[in-house]
Amino acid sequence: MSEENRGGFGGRGRGRGRGRGRGRGRGGGGGGREENSWNPVTKLGRLVKEGKIDSIEKIFLYSLPVKEAEIIDFFLKDKLKEEVMKIMPVQKQSSAGQRTRFKAFVALGDNDGHIGLGVKCASEVATAIRGAVTAAKLNVAPVRRGYW
Repeated sequence: MSEENRGGFGGRGRGRGRGRGRGRGRGGGGGGREENSWNPVTKLGRLVKEGKIDSIEKIFLYSLPVKEAEIIDFFLKDKLKEEVMKIMPVQKQSSAGQRTRFKAFVALGDNDGHIGLGVKCASEVATAIRGAVTAAKLNVAPVRRGYW
């Protein structure tokens, strides 16, 4: 008994239904790009990637706002250590009961005078931690040490 003789919903994708073809789909495509390539969005990001700004101290010296976490990764990638300080559930009362989300506090630093604190709330713990790490990178500030 062949496919076309049977009833049902049209056999092997002959124009009906959504099928499993290479249609428009949801995101995911984009071709053969590598995942770790950083495309800067801000002017500061472009200057850092081109090598015109050679240290994070120059950014702090001129009080330039850092809006991309990749800038901090560029300078401090291998030295950064992060620690999840606290994860606490927070609840919102809704008509169907409570909606629980998780608030994550993350501190990160390089043990060489740079520290950042990030806070993020999300419906899943892992998402909250990832967002808090990104927020902490955007909040990195220099710490004055010693006697001055």
